[in-house]
Amino acid sequence: MLALSDELRREDPRLGVLLVSDRPAELGLAAMRAGVHDIISPDAPLEDFEAAVDRAAQAAGSRTAQEPDTNQTPNETVRTSGCVISVVSPKGGVGKTTVATNLAVGLAQLAPSSTVLVDLDVQFGDVGSALDLDPEHFLTDAVQATAKRDSMVLKTFLTQHQSGLYVMCAPSLPAEADAISADDVRHLLRMLAAEFRYVVVDTAPGMSDTTLAALDETSDLVMLTSMDVPGVRGLRKELDTLAQIGQQFESRQIVLNLVDARGLLSVADVEDTIGTSVDLLLPRSKAVLTSVNQGVPLLQAGGRDVVTKKLRRLVDHLWAGDPAVHPEQGRPGRAARTNDQPVVVNPWRTEVRWRRTRKALAS
Repeated sequence: MLALSDELRREDPRLGVLLVSDRPAELGLAAMRAGVHDIISPDAPLEDFEAAVDRAAQAAGSRTAQEPDTNQTPNETVRTSGCVISVVSPKGGVGKTTVATNLAVGLAQLAPSSTVLVDLDVQFGDVGSALDLDPEHFLTDAVQATAKRDSMVLKTFLTQHQSGLYVMCAPSLPAEADAISADDVRHLLRMLAAEFRYVVVDTAPGMSDTTLAALDETSDLVMLTSMDVPGVRGLRKELDTLAQIGQQFESRQIVLNLVDARGLLSVADVEDTIGTSVDLLLPRSKAVLTSVNQGVPLLQAGGRDVVTKKLRRLVDHLWAGDPAVHPEQGRPGRAARTNDQPVVVNPWRTEVRWRRTRKALAS
């Protein structure tokens, strides 16, 4: 069956192929390399089949549009309906990768074979370690010319996690990050959004050019900081910067990590400083440290500690934004996304915006 799918895909890239199987984890990577867009359980409700068919058709059309012109500029690209969820923080060491990996694993559990995690900390990313992966390919492979032209080639550079999550790992050496440009990031995320229902991005601390490029493609933003004065001030500066450059998202979540009731700062102090409310509080927990050291995300382990429950709440919030969710699942969905219109990106305006961003951060 997979050989037939690969042959059909080579003969006509406009075809979208769905595989009906009750073994998604076992067949996942091989199926995607063979051109299968999605794997559906034979027991799935009709609504899931209809949504999968729609995504496959849209992805096939996007793939055809991407193939002919390798010099395509950003303003010629059409955004598709996949949710791009970026996890950002002004400073390092605040648990950003922990939140990103748990969020991605949680979504992969709800949407098997339809979630990909991109490690965009291009110099020092450690998503691979956090998930106990030994990848063969890295982000630098995904920005090569062949991968830019063909989404099937791009998928061969993904690493599969046992949860059903697909992962694009950061370069193994910091020096290799120089080969990855902001345009590469923008194009990569658009291609992945054409193929996956959820694209989770773990960005580098601060607001580098690659992070700003990711924000251009982001539909849902998760902003994270720790409960200390430098972290809170950094978050306020980051919020101000996004406001100054007019960056908008479909949803935004403010997450306060490492919350300690014995600390000098209160949640009210934090909210007064950043000028907005905090959406989620994650307390200090030994379970988190154990999870990081073992390379097993909390949502994969399935514990009952308070951090696991709160991370599950974040997953449920972002899952509720999926227009394919049906009422019997008990999660209220937001209005369907309208990403079928071309997104025009003016390179000159983007450069001006980056200059303003750097100026705002320096002030």
